[in-house]
Amino acid sequence: MKKYQRDTMALVKPKKHLGQHFLTDLSIAERISQQITGHGEARLLLEIGPGMGVLTDFLLQNKLELHLIEIDNESIDFLKKKYPEMKDRIVEGDFLQFDIRKKWKEPMVIAGNFPYNISSQIFFKVLENKDLVTEVVCMLQKEVAQRIASPKGSKVYGILSVLLQAWYDIEYLFSIPPGVFHPPPKVNSGVIRLTRNAVNKLNCNEKLFFQVVKAGFGNRRKTLRNSLKSFQLREEFKSNPMLDKRAEQLGVEDFVFLTQEIEKGRGTNETV
Repeated sequence: MKKYQRDTMALVKPKKHLGQHFLTDLSIAERISQQITGHGEARLLLEIGPGMGVLTDFLLQNKLELHLIEIDNESIDFLKKKYPEMKDRIVEGDFLQFDIRKKWKEPMVIAGNFPYNISSQIFFKVLENKDLVTEVVCMLQKEVAQRIASPKGSKVYGILSVLLQAWYDIEYLFSIPPGVFHPPPKVNSGVIRLTRNAVNKLNCNEKLFFQVVKAGFGNRRKTLRNSLKSFQLREEFKSNPMLDKRAEQLGVEDFVFLTQEIEKGRGTNETV
């Protein structure tokens, strides 16, 4: 197992409030980088939170043009010294607040060791830019990674599972133990790959689709008949056996169907 030199690790102090856990195992960093396929028409590769560039070293070997976005000032200074040739491609900022479309117009792949505390928010940002983001290869908390990749019927299947699976094919690739990070997190990590599917637009009101999915999982123990009470359902549909199921029993197409039925109840021309 090849490890990043410990004396180098001391150059940038991991910051708890940023959820920083620096990867130290070079073989794992290399393995993560090898999972990137460059799906679709991707031209750029954006790494979120590169820290001190352990993964970056291997991402540079990819044929896609690499850009970095980092919120930590100390890491930014380190990265600019380490990669002087990349100074125009290192962005200092918060990915969650950053206007991707203003900076980049080309289709892109996103990669990185996502901070556990904001990984879900990162994926919602990906969904907002799903027409640009063709692929995501990332490391995050194992529990969250498994939830995103899980099929319907699983106990961990949830809101992000449905929303991401509507537009991406998702694979759980491999697990990573805590000991290969500095400092070690208290949980295991997992690496997943999201690959943009052929869906350009759902066959329903997409804003309403998001609302229906979130409401459906609002209380996992309730049947959809109860969790969707706040929506207008046509009398003819209220006897549909689908409403006796729980949200985790429904796939993407089922939620699209539910959304269509709610649209009918509201009137197809009504603005959501």
